[in-house]
Amino acid sequence: MNVLLWHVHGSWTTAFVQGRHEYLLPVTPDRGPDGLGRARTWDWPASAREVTPEVLRDEEIDVVVLQRTRDLELVREWLGREPGRDLPAVFLEHNAPGLEPGDGPVPHTRHPLADRDDIPIAHVTHFNRLFYDNGRAPTTVIEHGIVDPGERYTGELARAAVVTNEPVRRGRTVGADLLPGLAAVAPVDVFGMGLSGLHERYGLDPDRVALHDDPPQAAMHAELARRRVYVHPVRWTSLGLSLLEAMHLGLPVVGLATTEAVEAVPADAGVLSTDPERLWSAVATFLHDEDAARLAGKAARAAALERYGLTRFLADWDRLLEEVVR
Repeated sequence: MNVLLWHVHGSWTTAFVQGRHEYLLPVTPDRGPDGLGRARTWDWPASAREVTPEVLRDEEIDVVVLQRTRDLELVREWLGREPGRDLPAVFLEHNAPGLEPGDGPVPHTRHPLADRDDIPIAHVTHFNRLFYDNGRAPTTVIEHGIVDPGERYTGELARAAVVTNEPVRRGRTVGADLLPGLAAVAPVDVFGMGLSGLHERYGLDPDRVALHDDPPQAAMHAELARRRVYVHPVRWTSLGLSLLEAMHLGLPVVGLATTEAVEAVPADAGVLSTDPERLWSAVATFLHDEDAARLAGKAARAAALERYGLTRFLADWDRLLEEVVR
């Protein structure tokens, strides 16, 4: 098939374009949100090709994967077609309810496509489908798939790793306020985008908390694998792919028992709890017991490969796309 989709979420799209289709990625001169084109920090296959809005109207498109309500408008504007009526469409919902402005209170958040029955909503977690009010829209869940970075864990550095984007802006949502408690029991490395001002905002000691702003994915994987334990302090999220990548690498996990994390991280892969003191105790244990950390990391990798493998992910999407087009 020829599949139209926008480059919205880099890690998710990296997995999606590994399939057997042709993937048309809009590109605009400014490479802004409406036309980011191909990734420049991931190695995507040649079947993922950039298409300008001017050329897009002449392309043969079998199905569009929508990820924002804005995408509905762009299909109408650029193609002159109505998604769900003139063009088969799926709406991929990345987010948990309540994360976007105007979402409304959880668990009463009504999905933007809740009043349509011609475009199915594909949620990335069962938690998200459960907590959204999906109205009369058909829904399904296709859980994440990961391009396996390989078992690379060494745990040679007795430090905790956290991956988060824009923690200063997002604050309590991503658990940025919990970092001082974590830093009291372990030296911490924070990886992600938009880290500037984090020390000042939460009174963090630079000697205890090191920031790694926007590293390339391959470099981040290599550095994560050297840390003893992965910490997931996020209160409200749609199961960050960085958690699943860390599990694939073979890191043990310590994290908040919230949203879909309770399904993704089995008991032998680390510790999940809503009690921060219990979490910090688990971090300290892994820092001082390398064997326990390694065993938990192996369990984490096994669980991630079984549930979030690329083959299952692509097969699930093939079935949905074929159903929608048919």
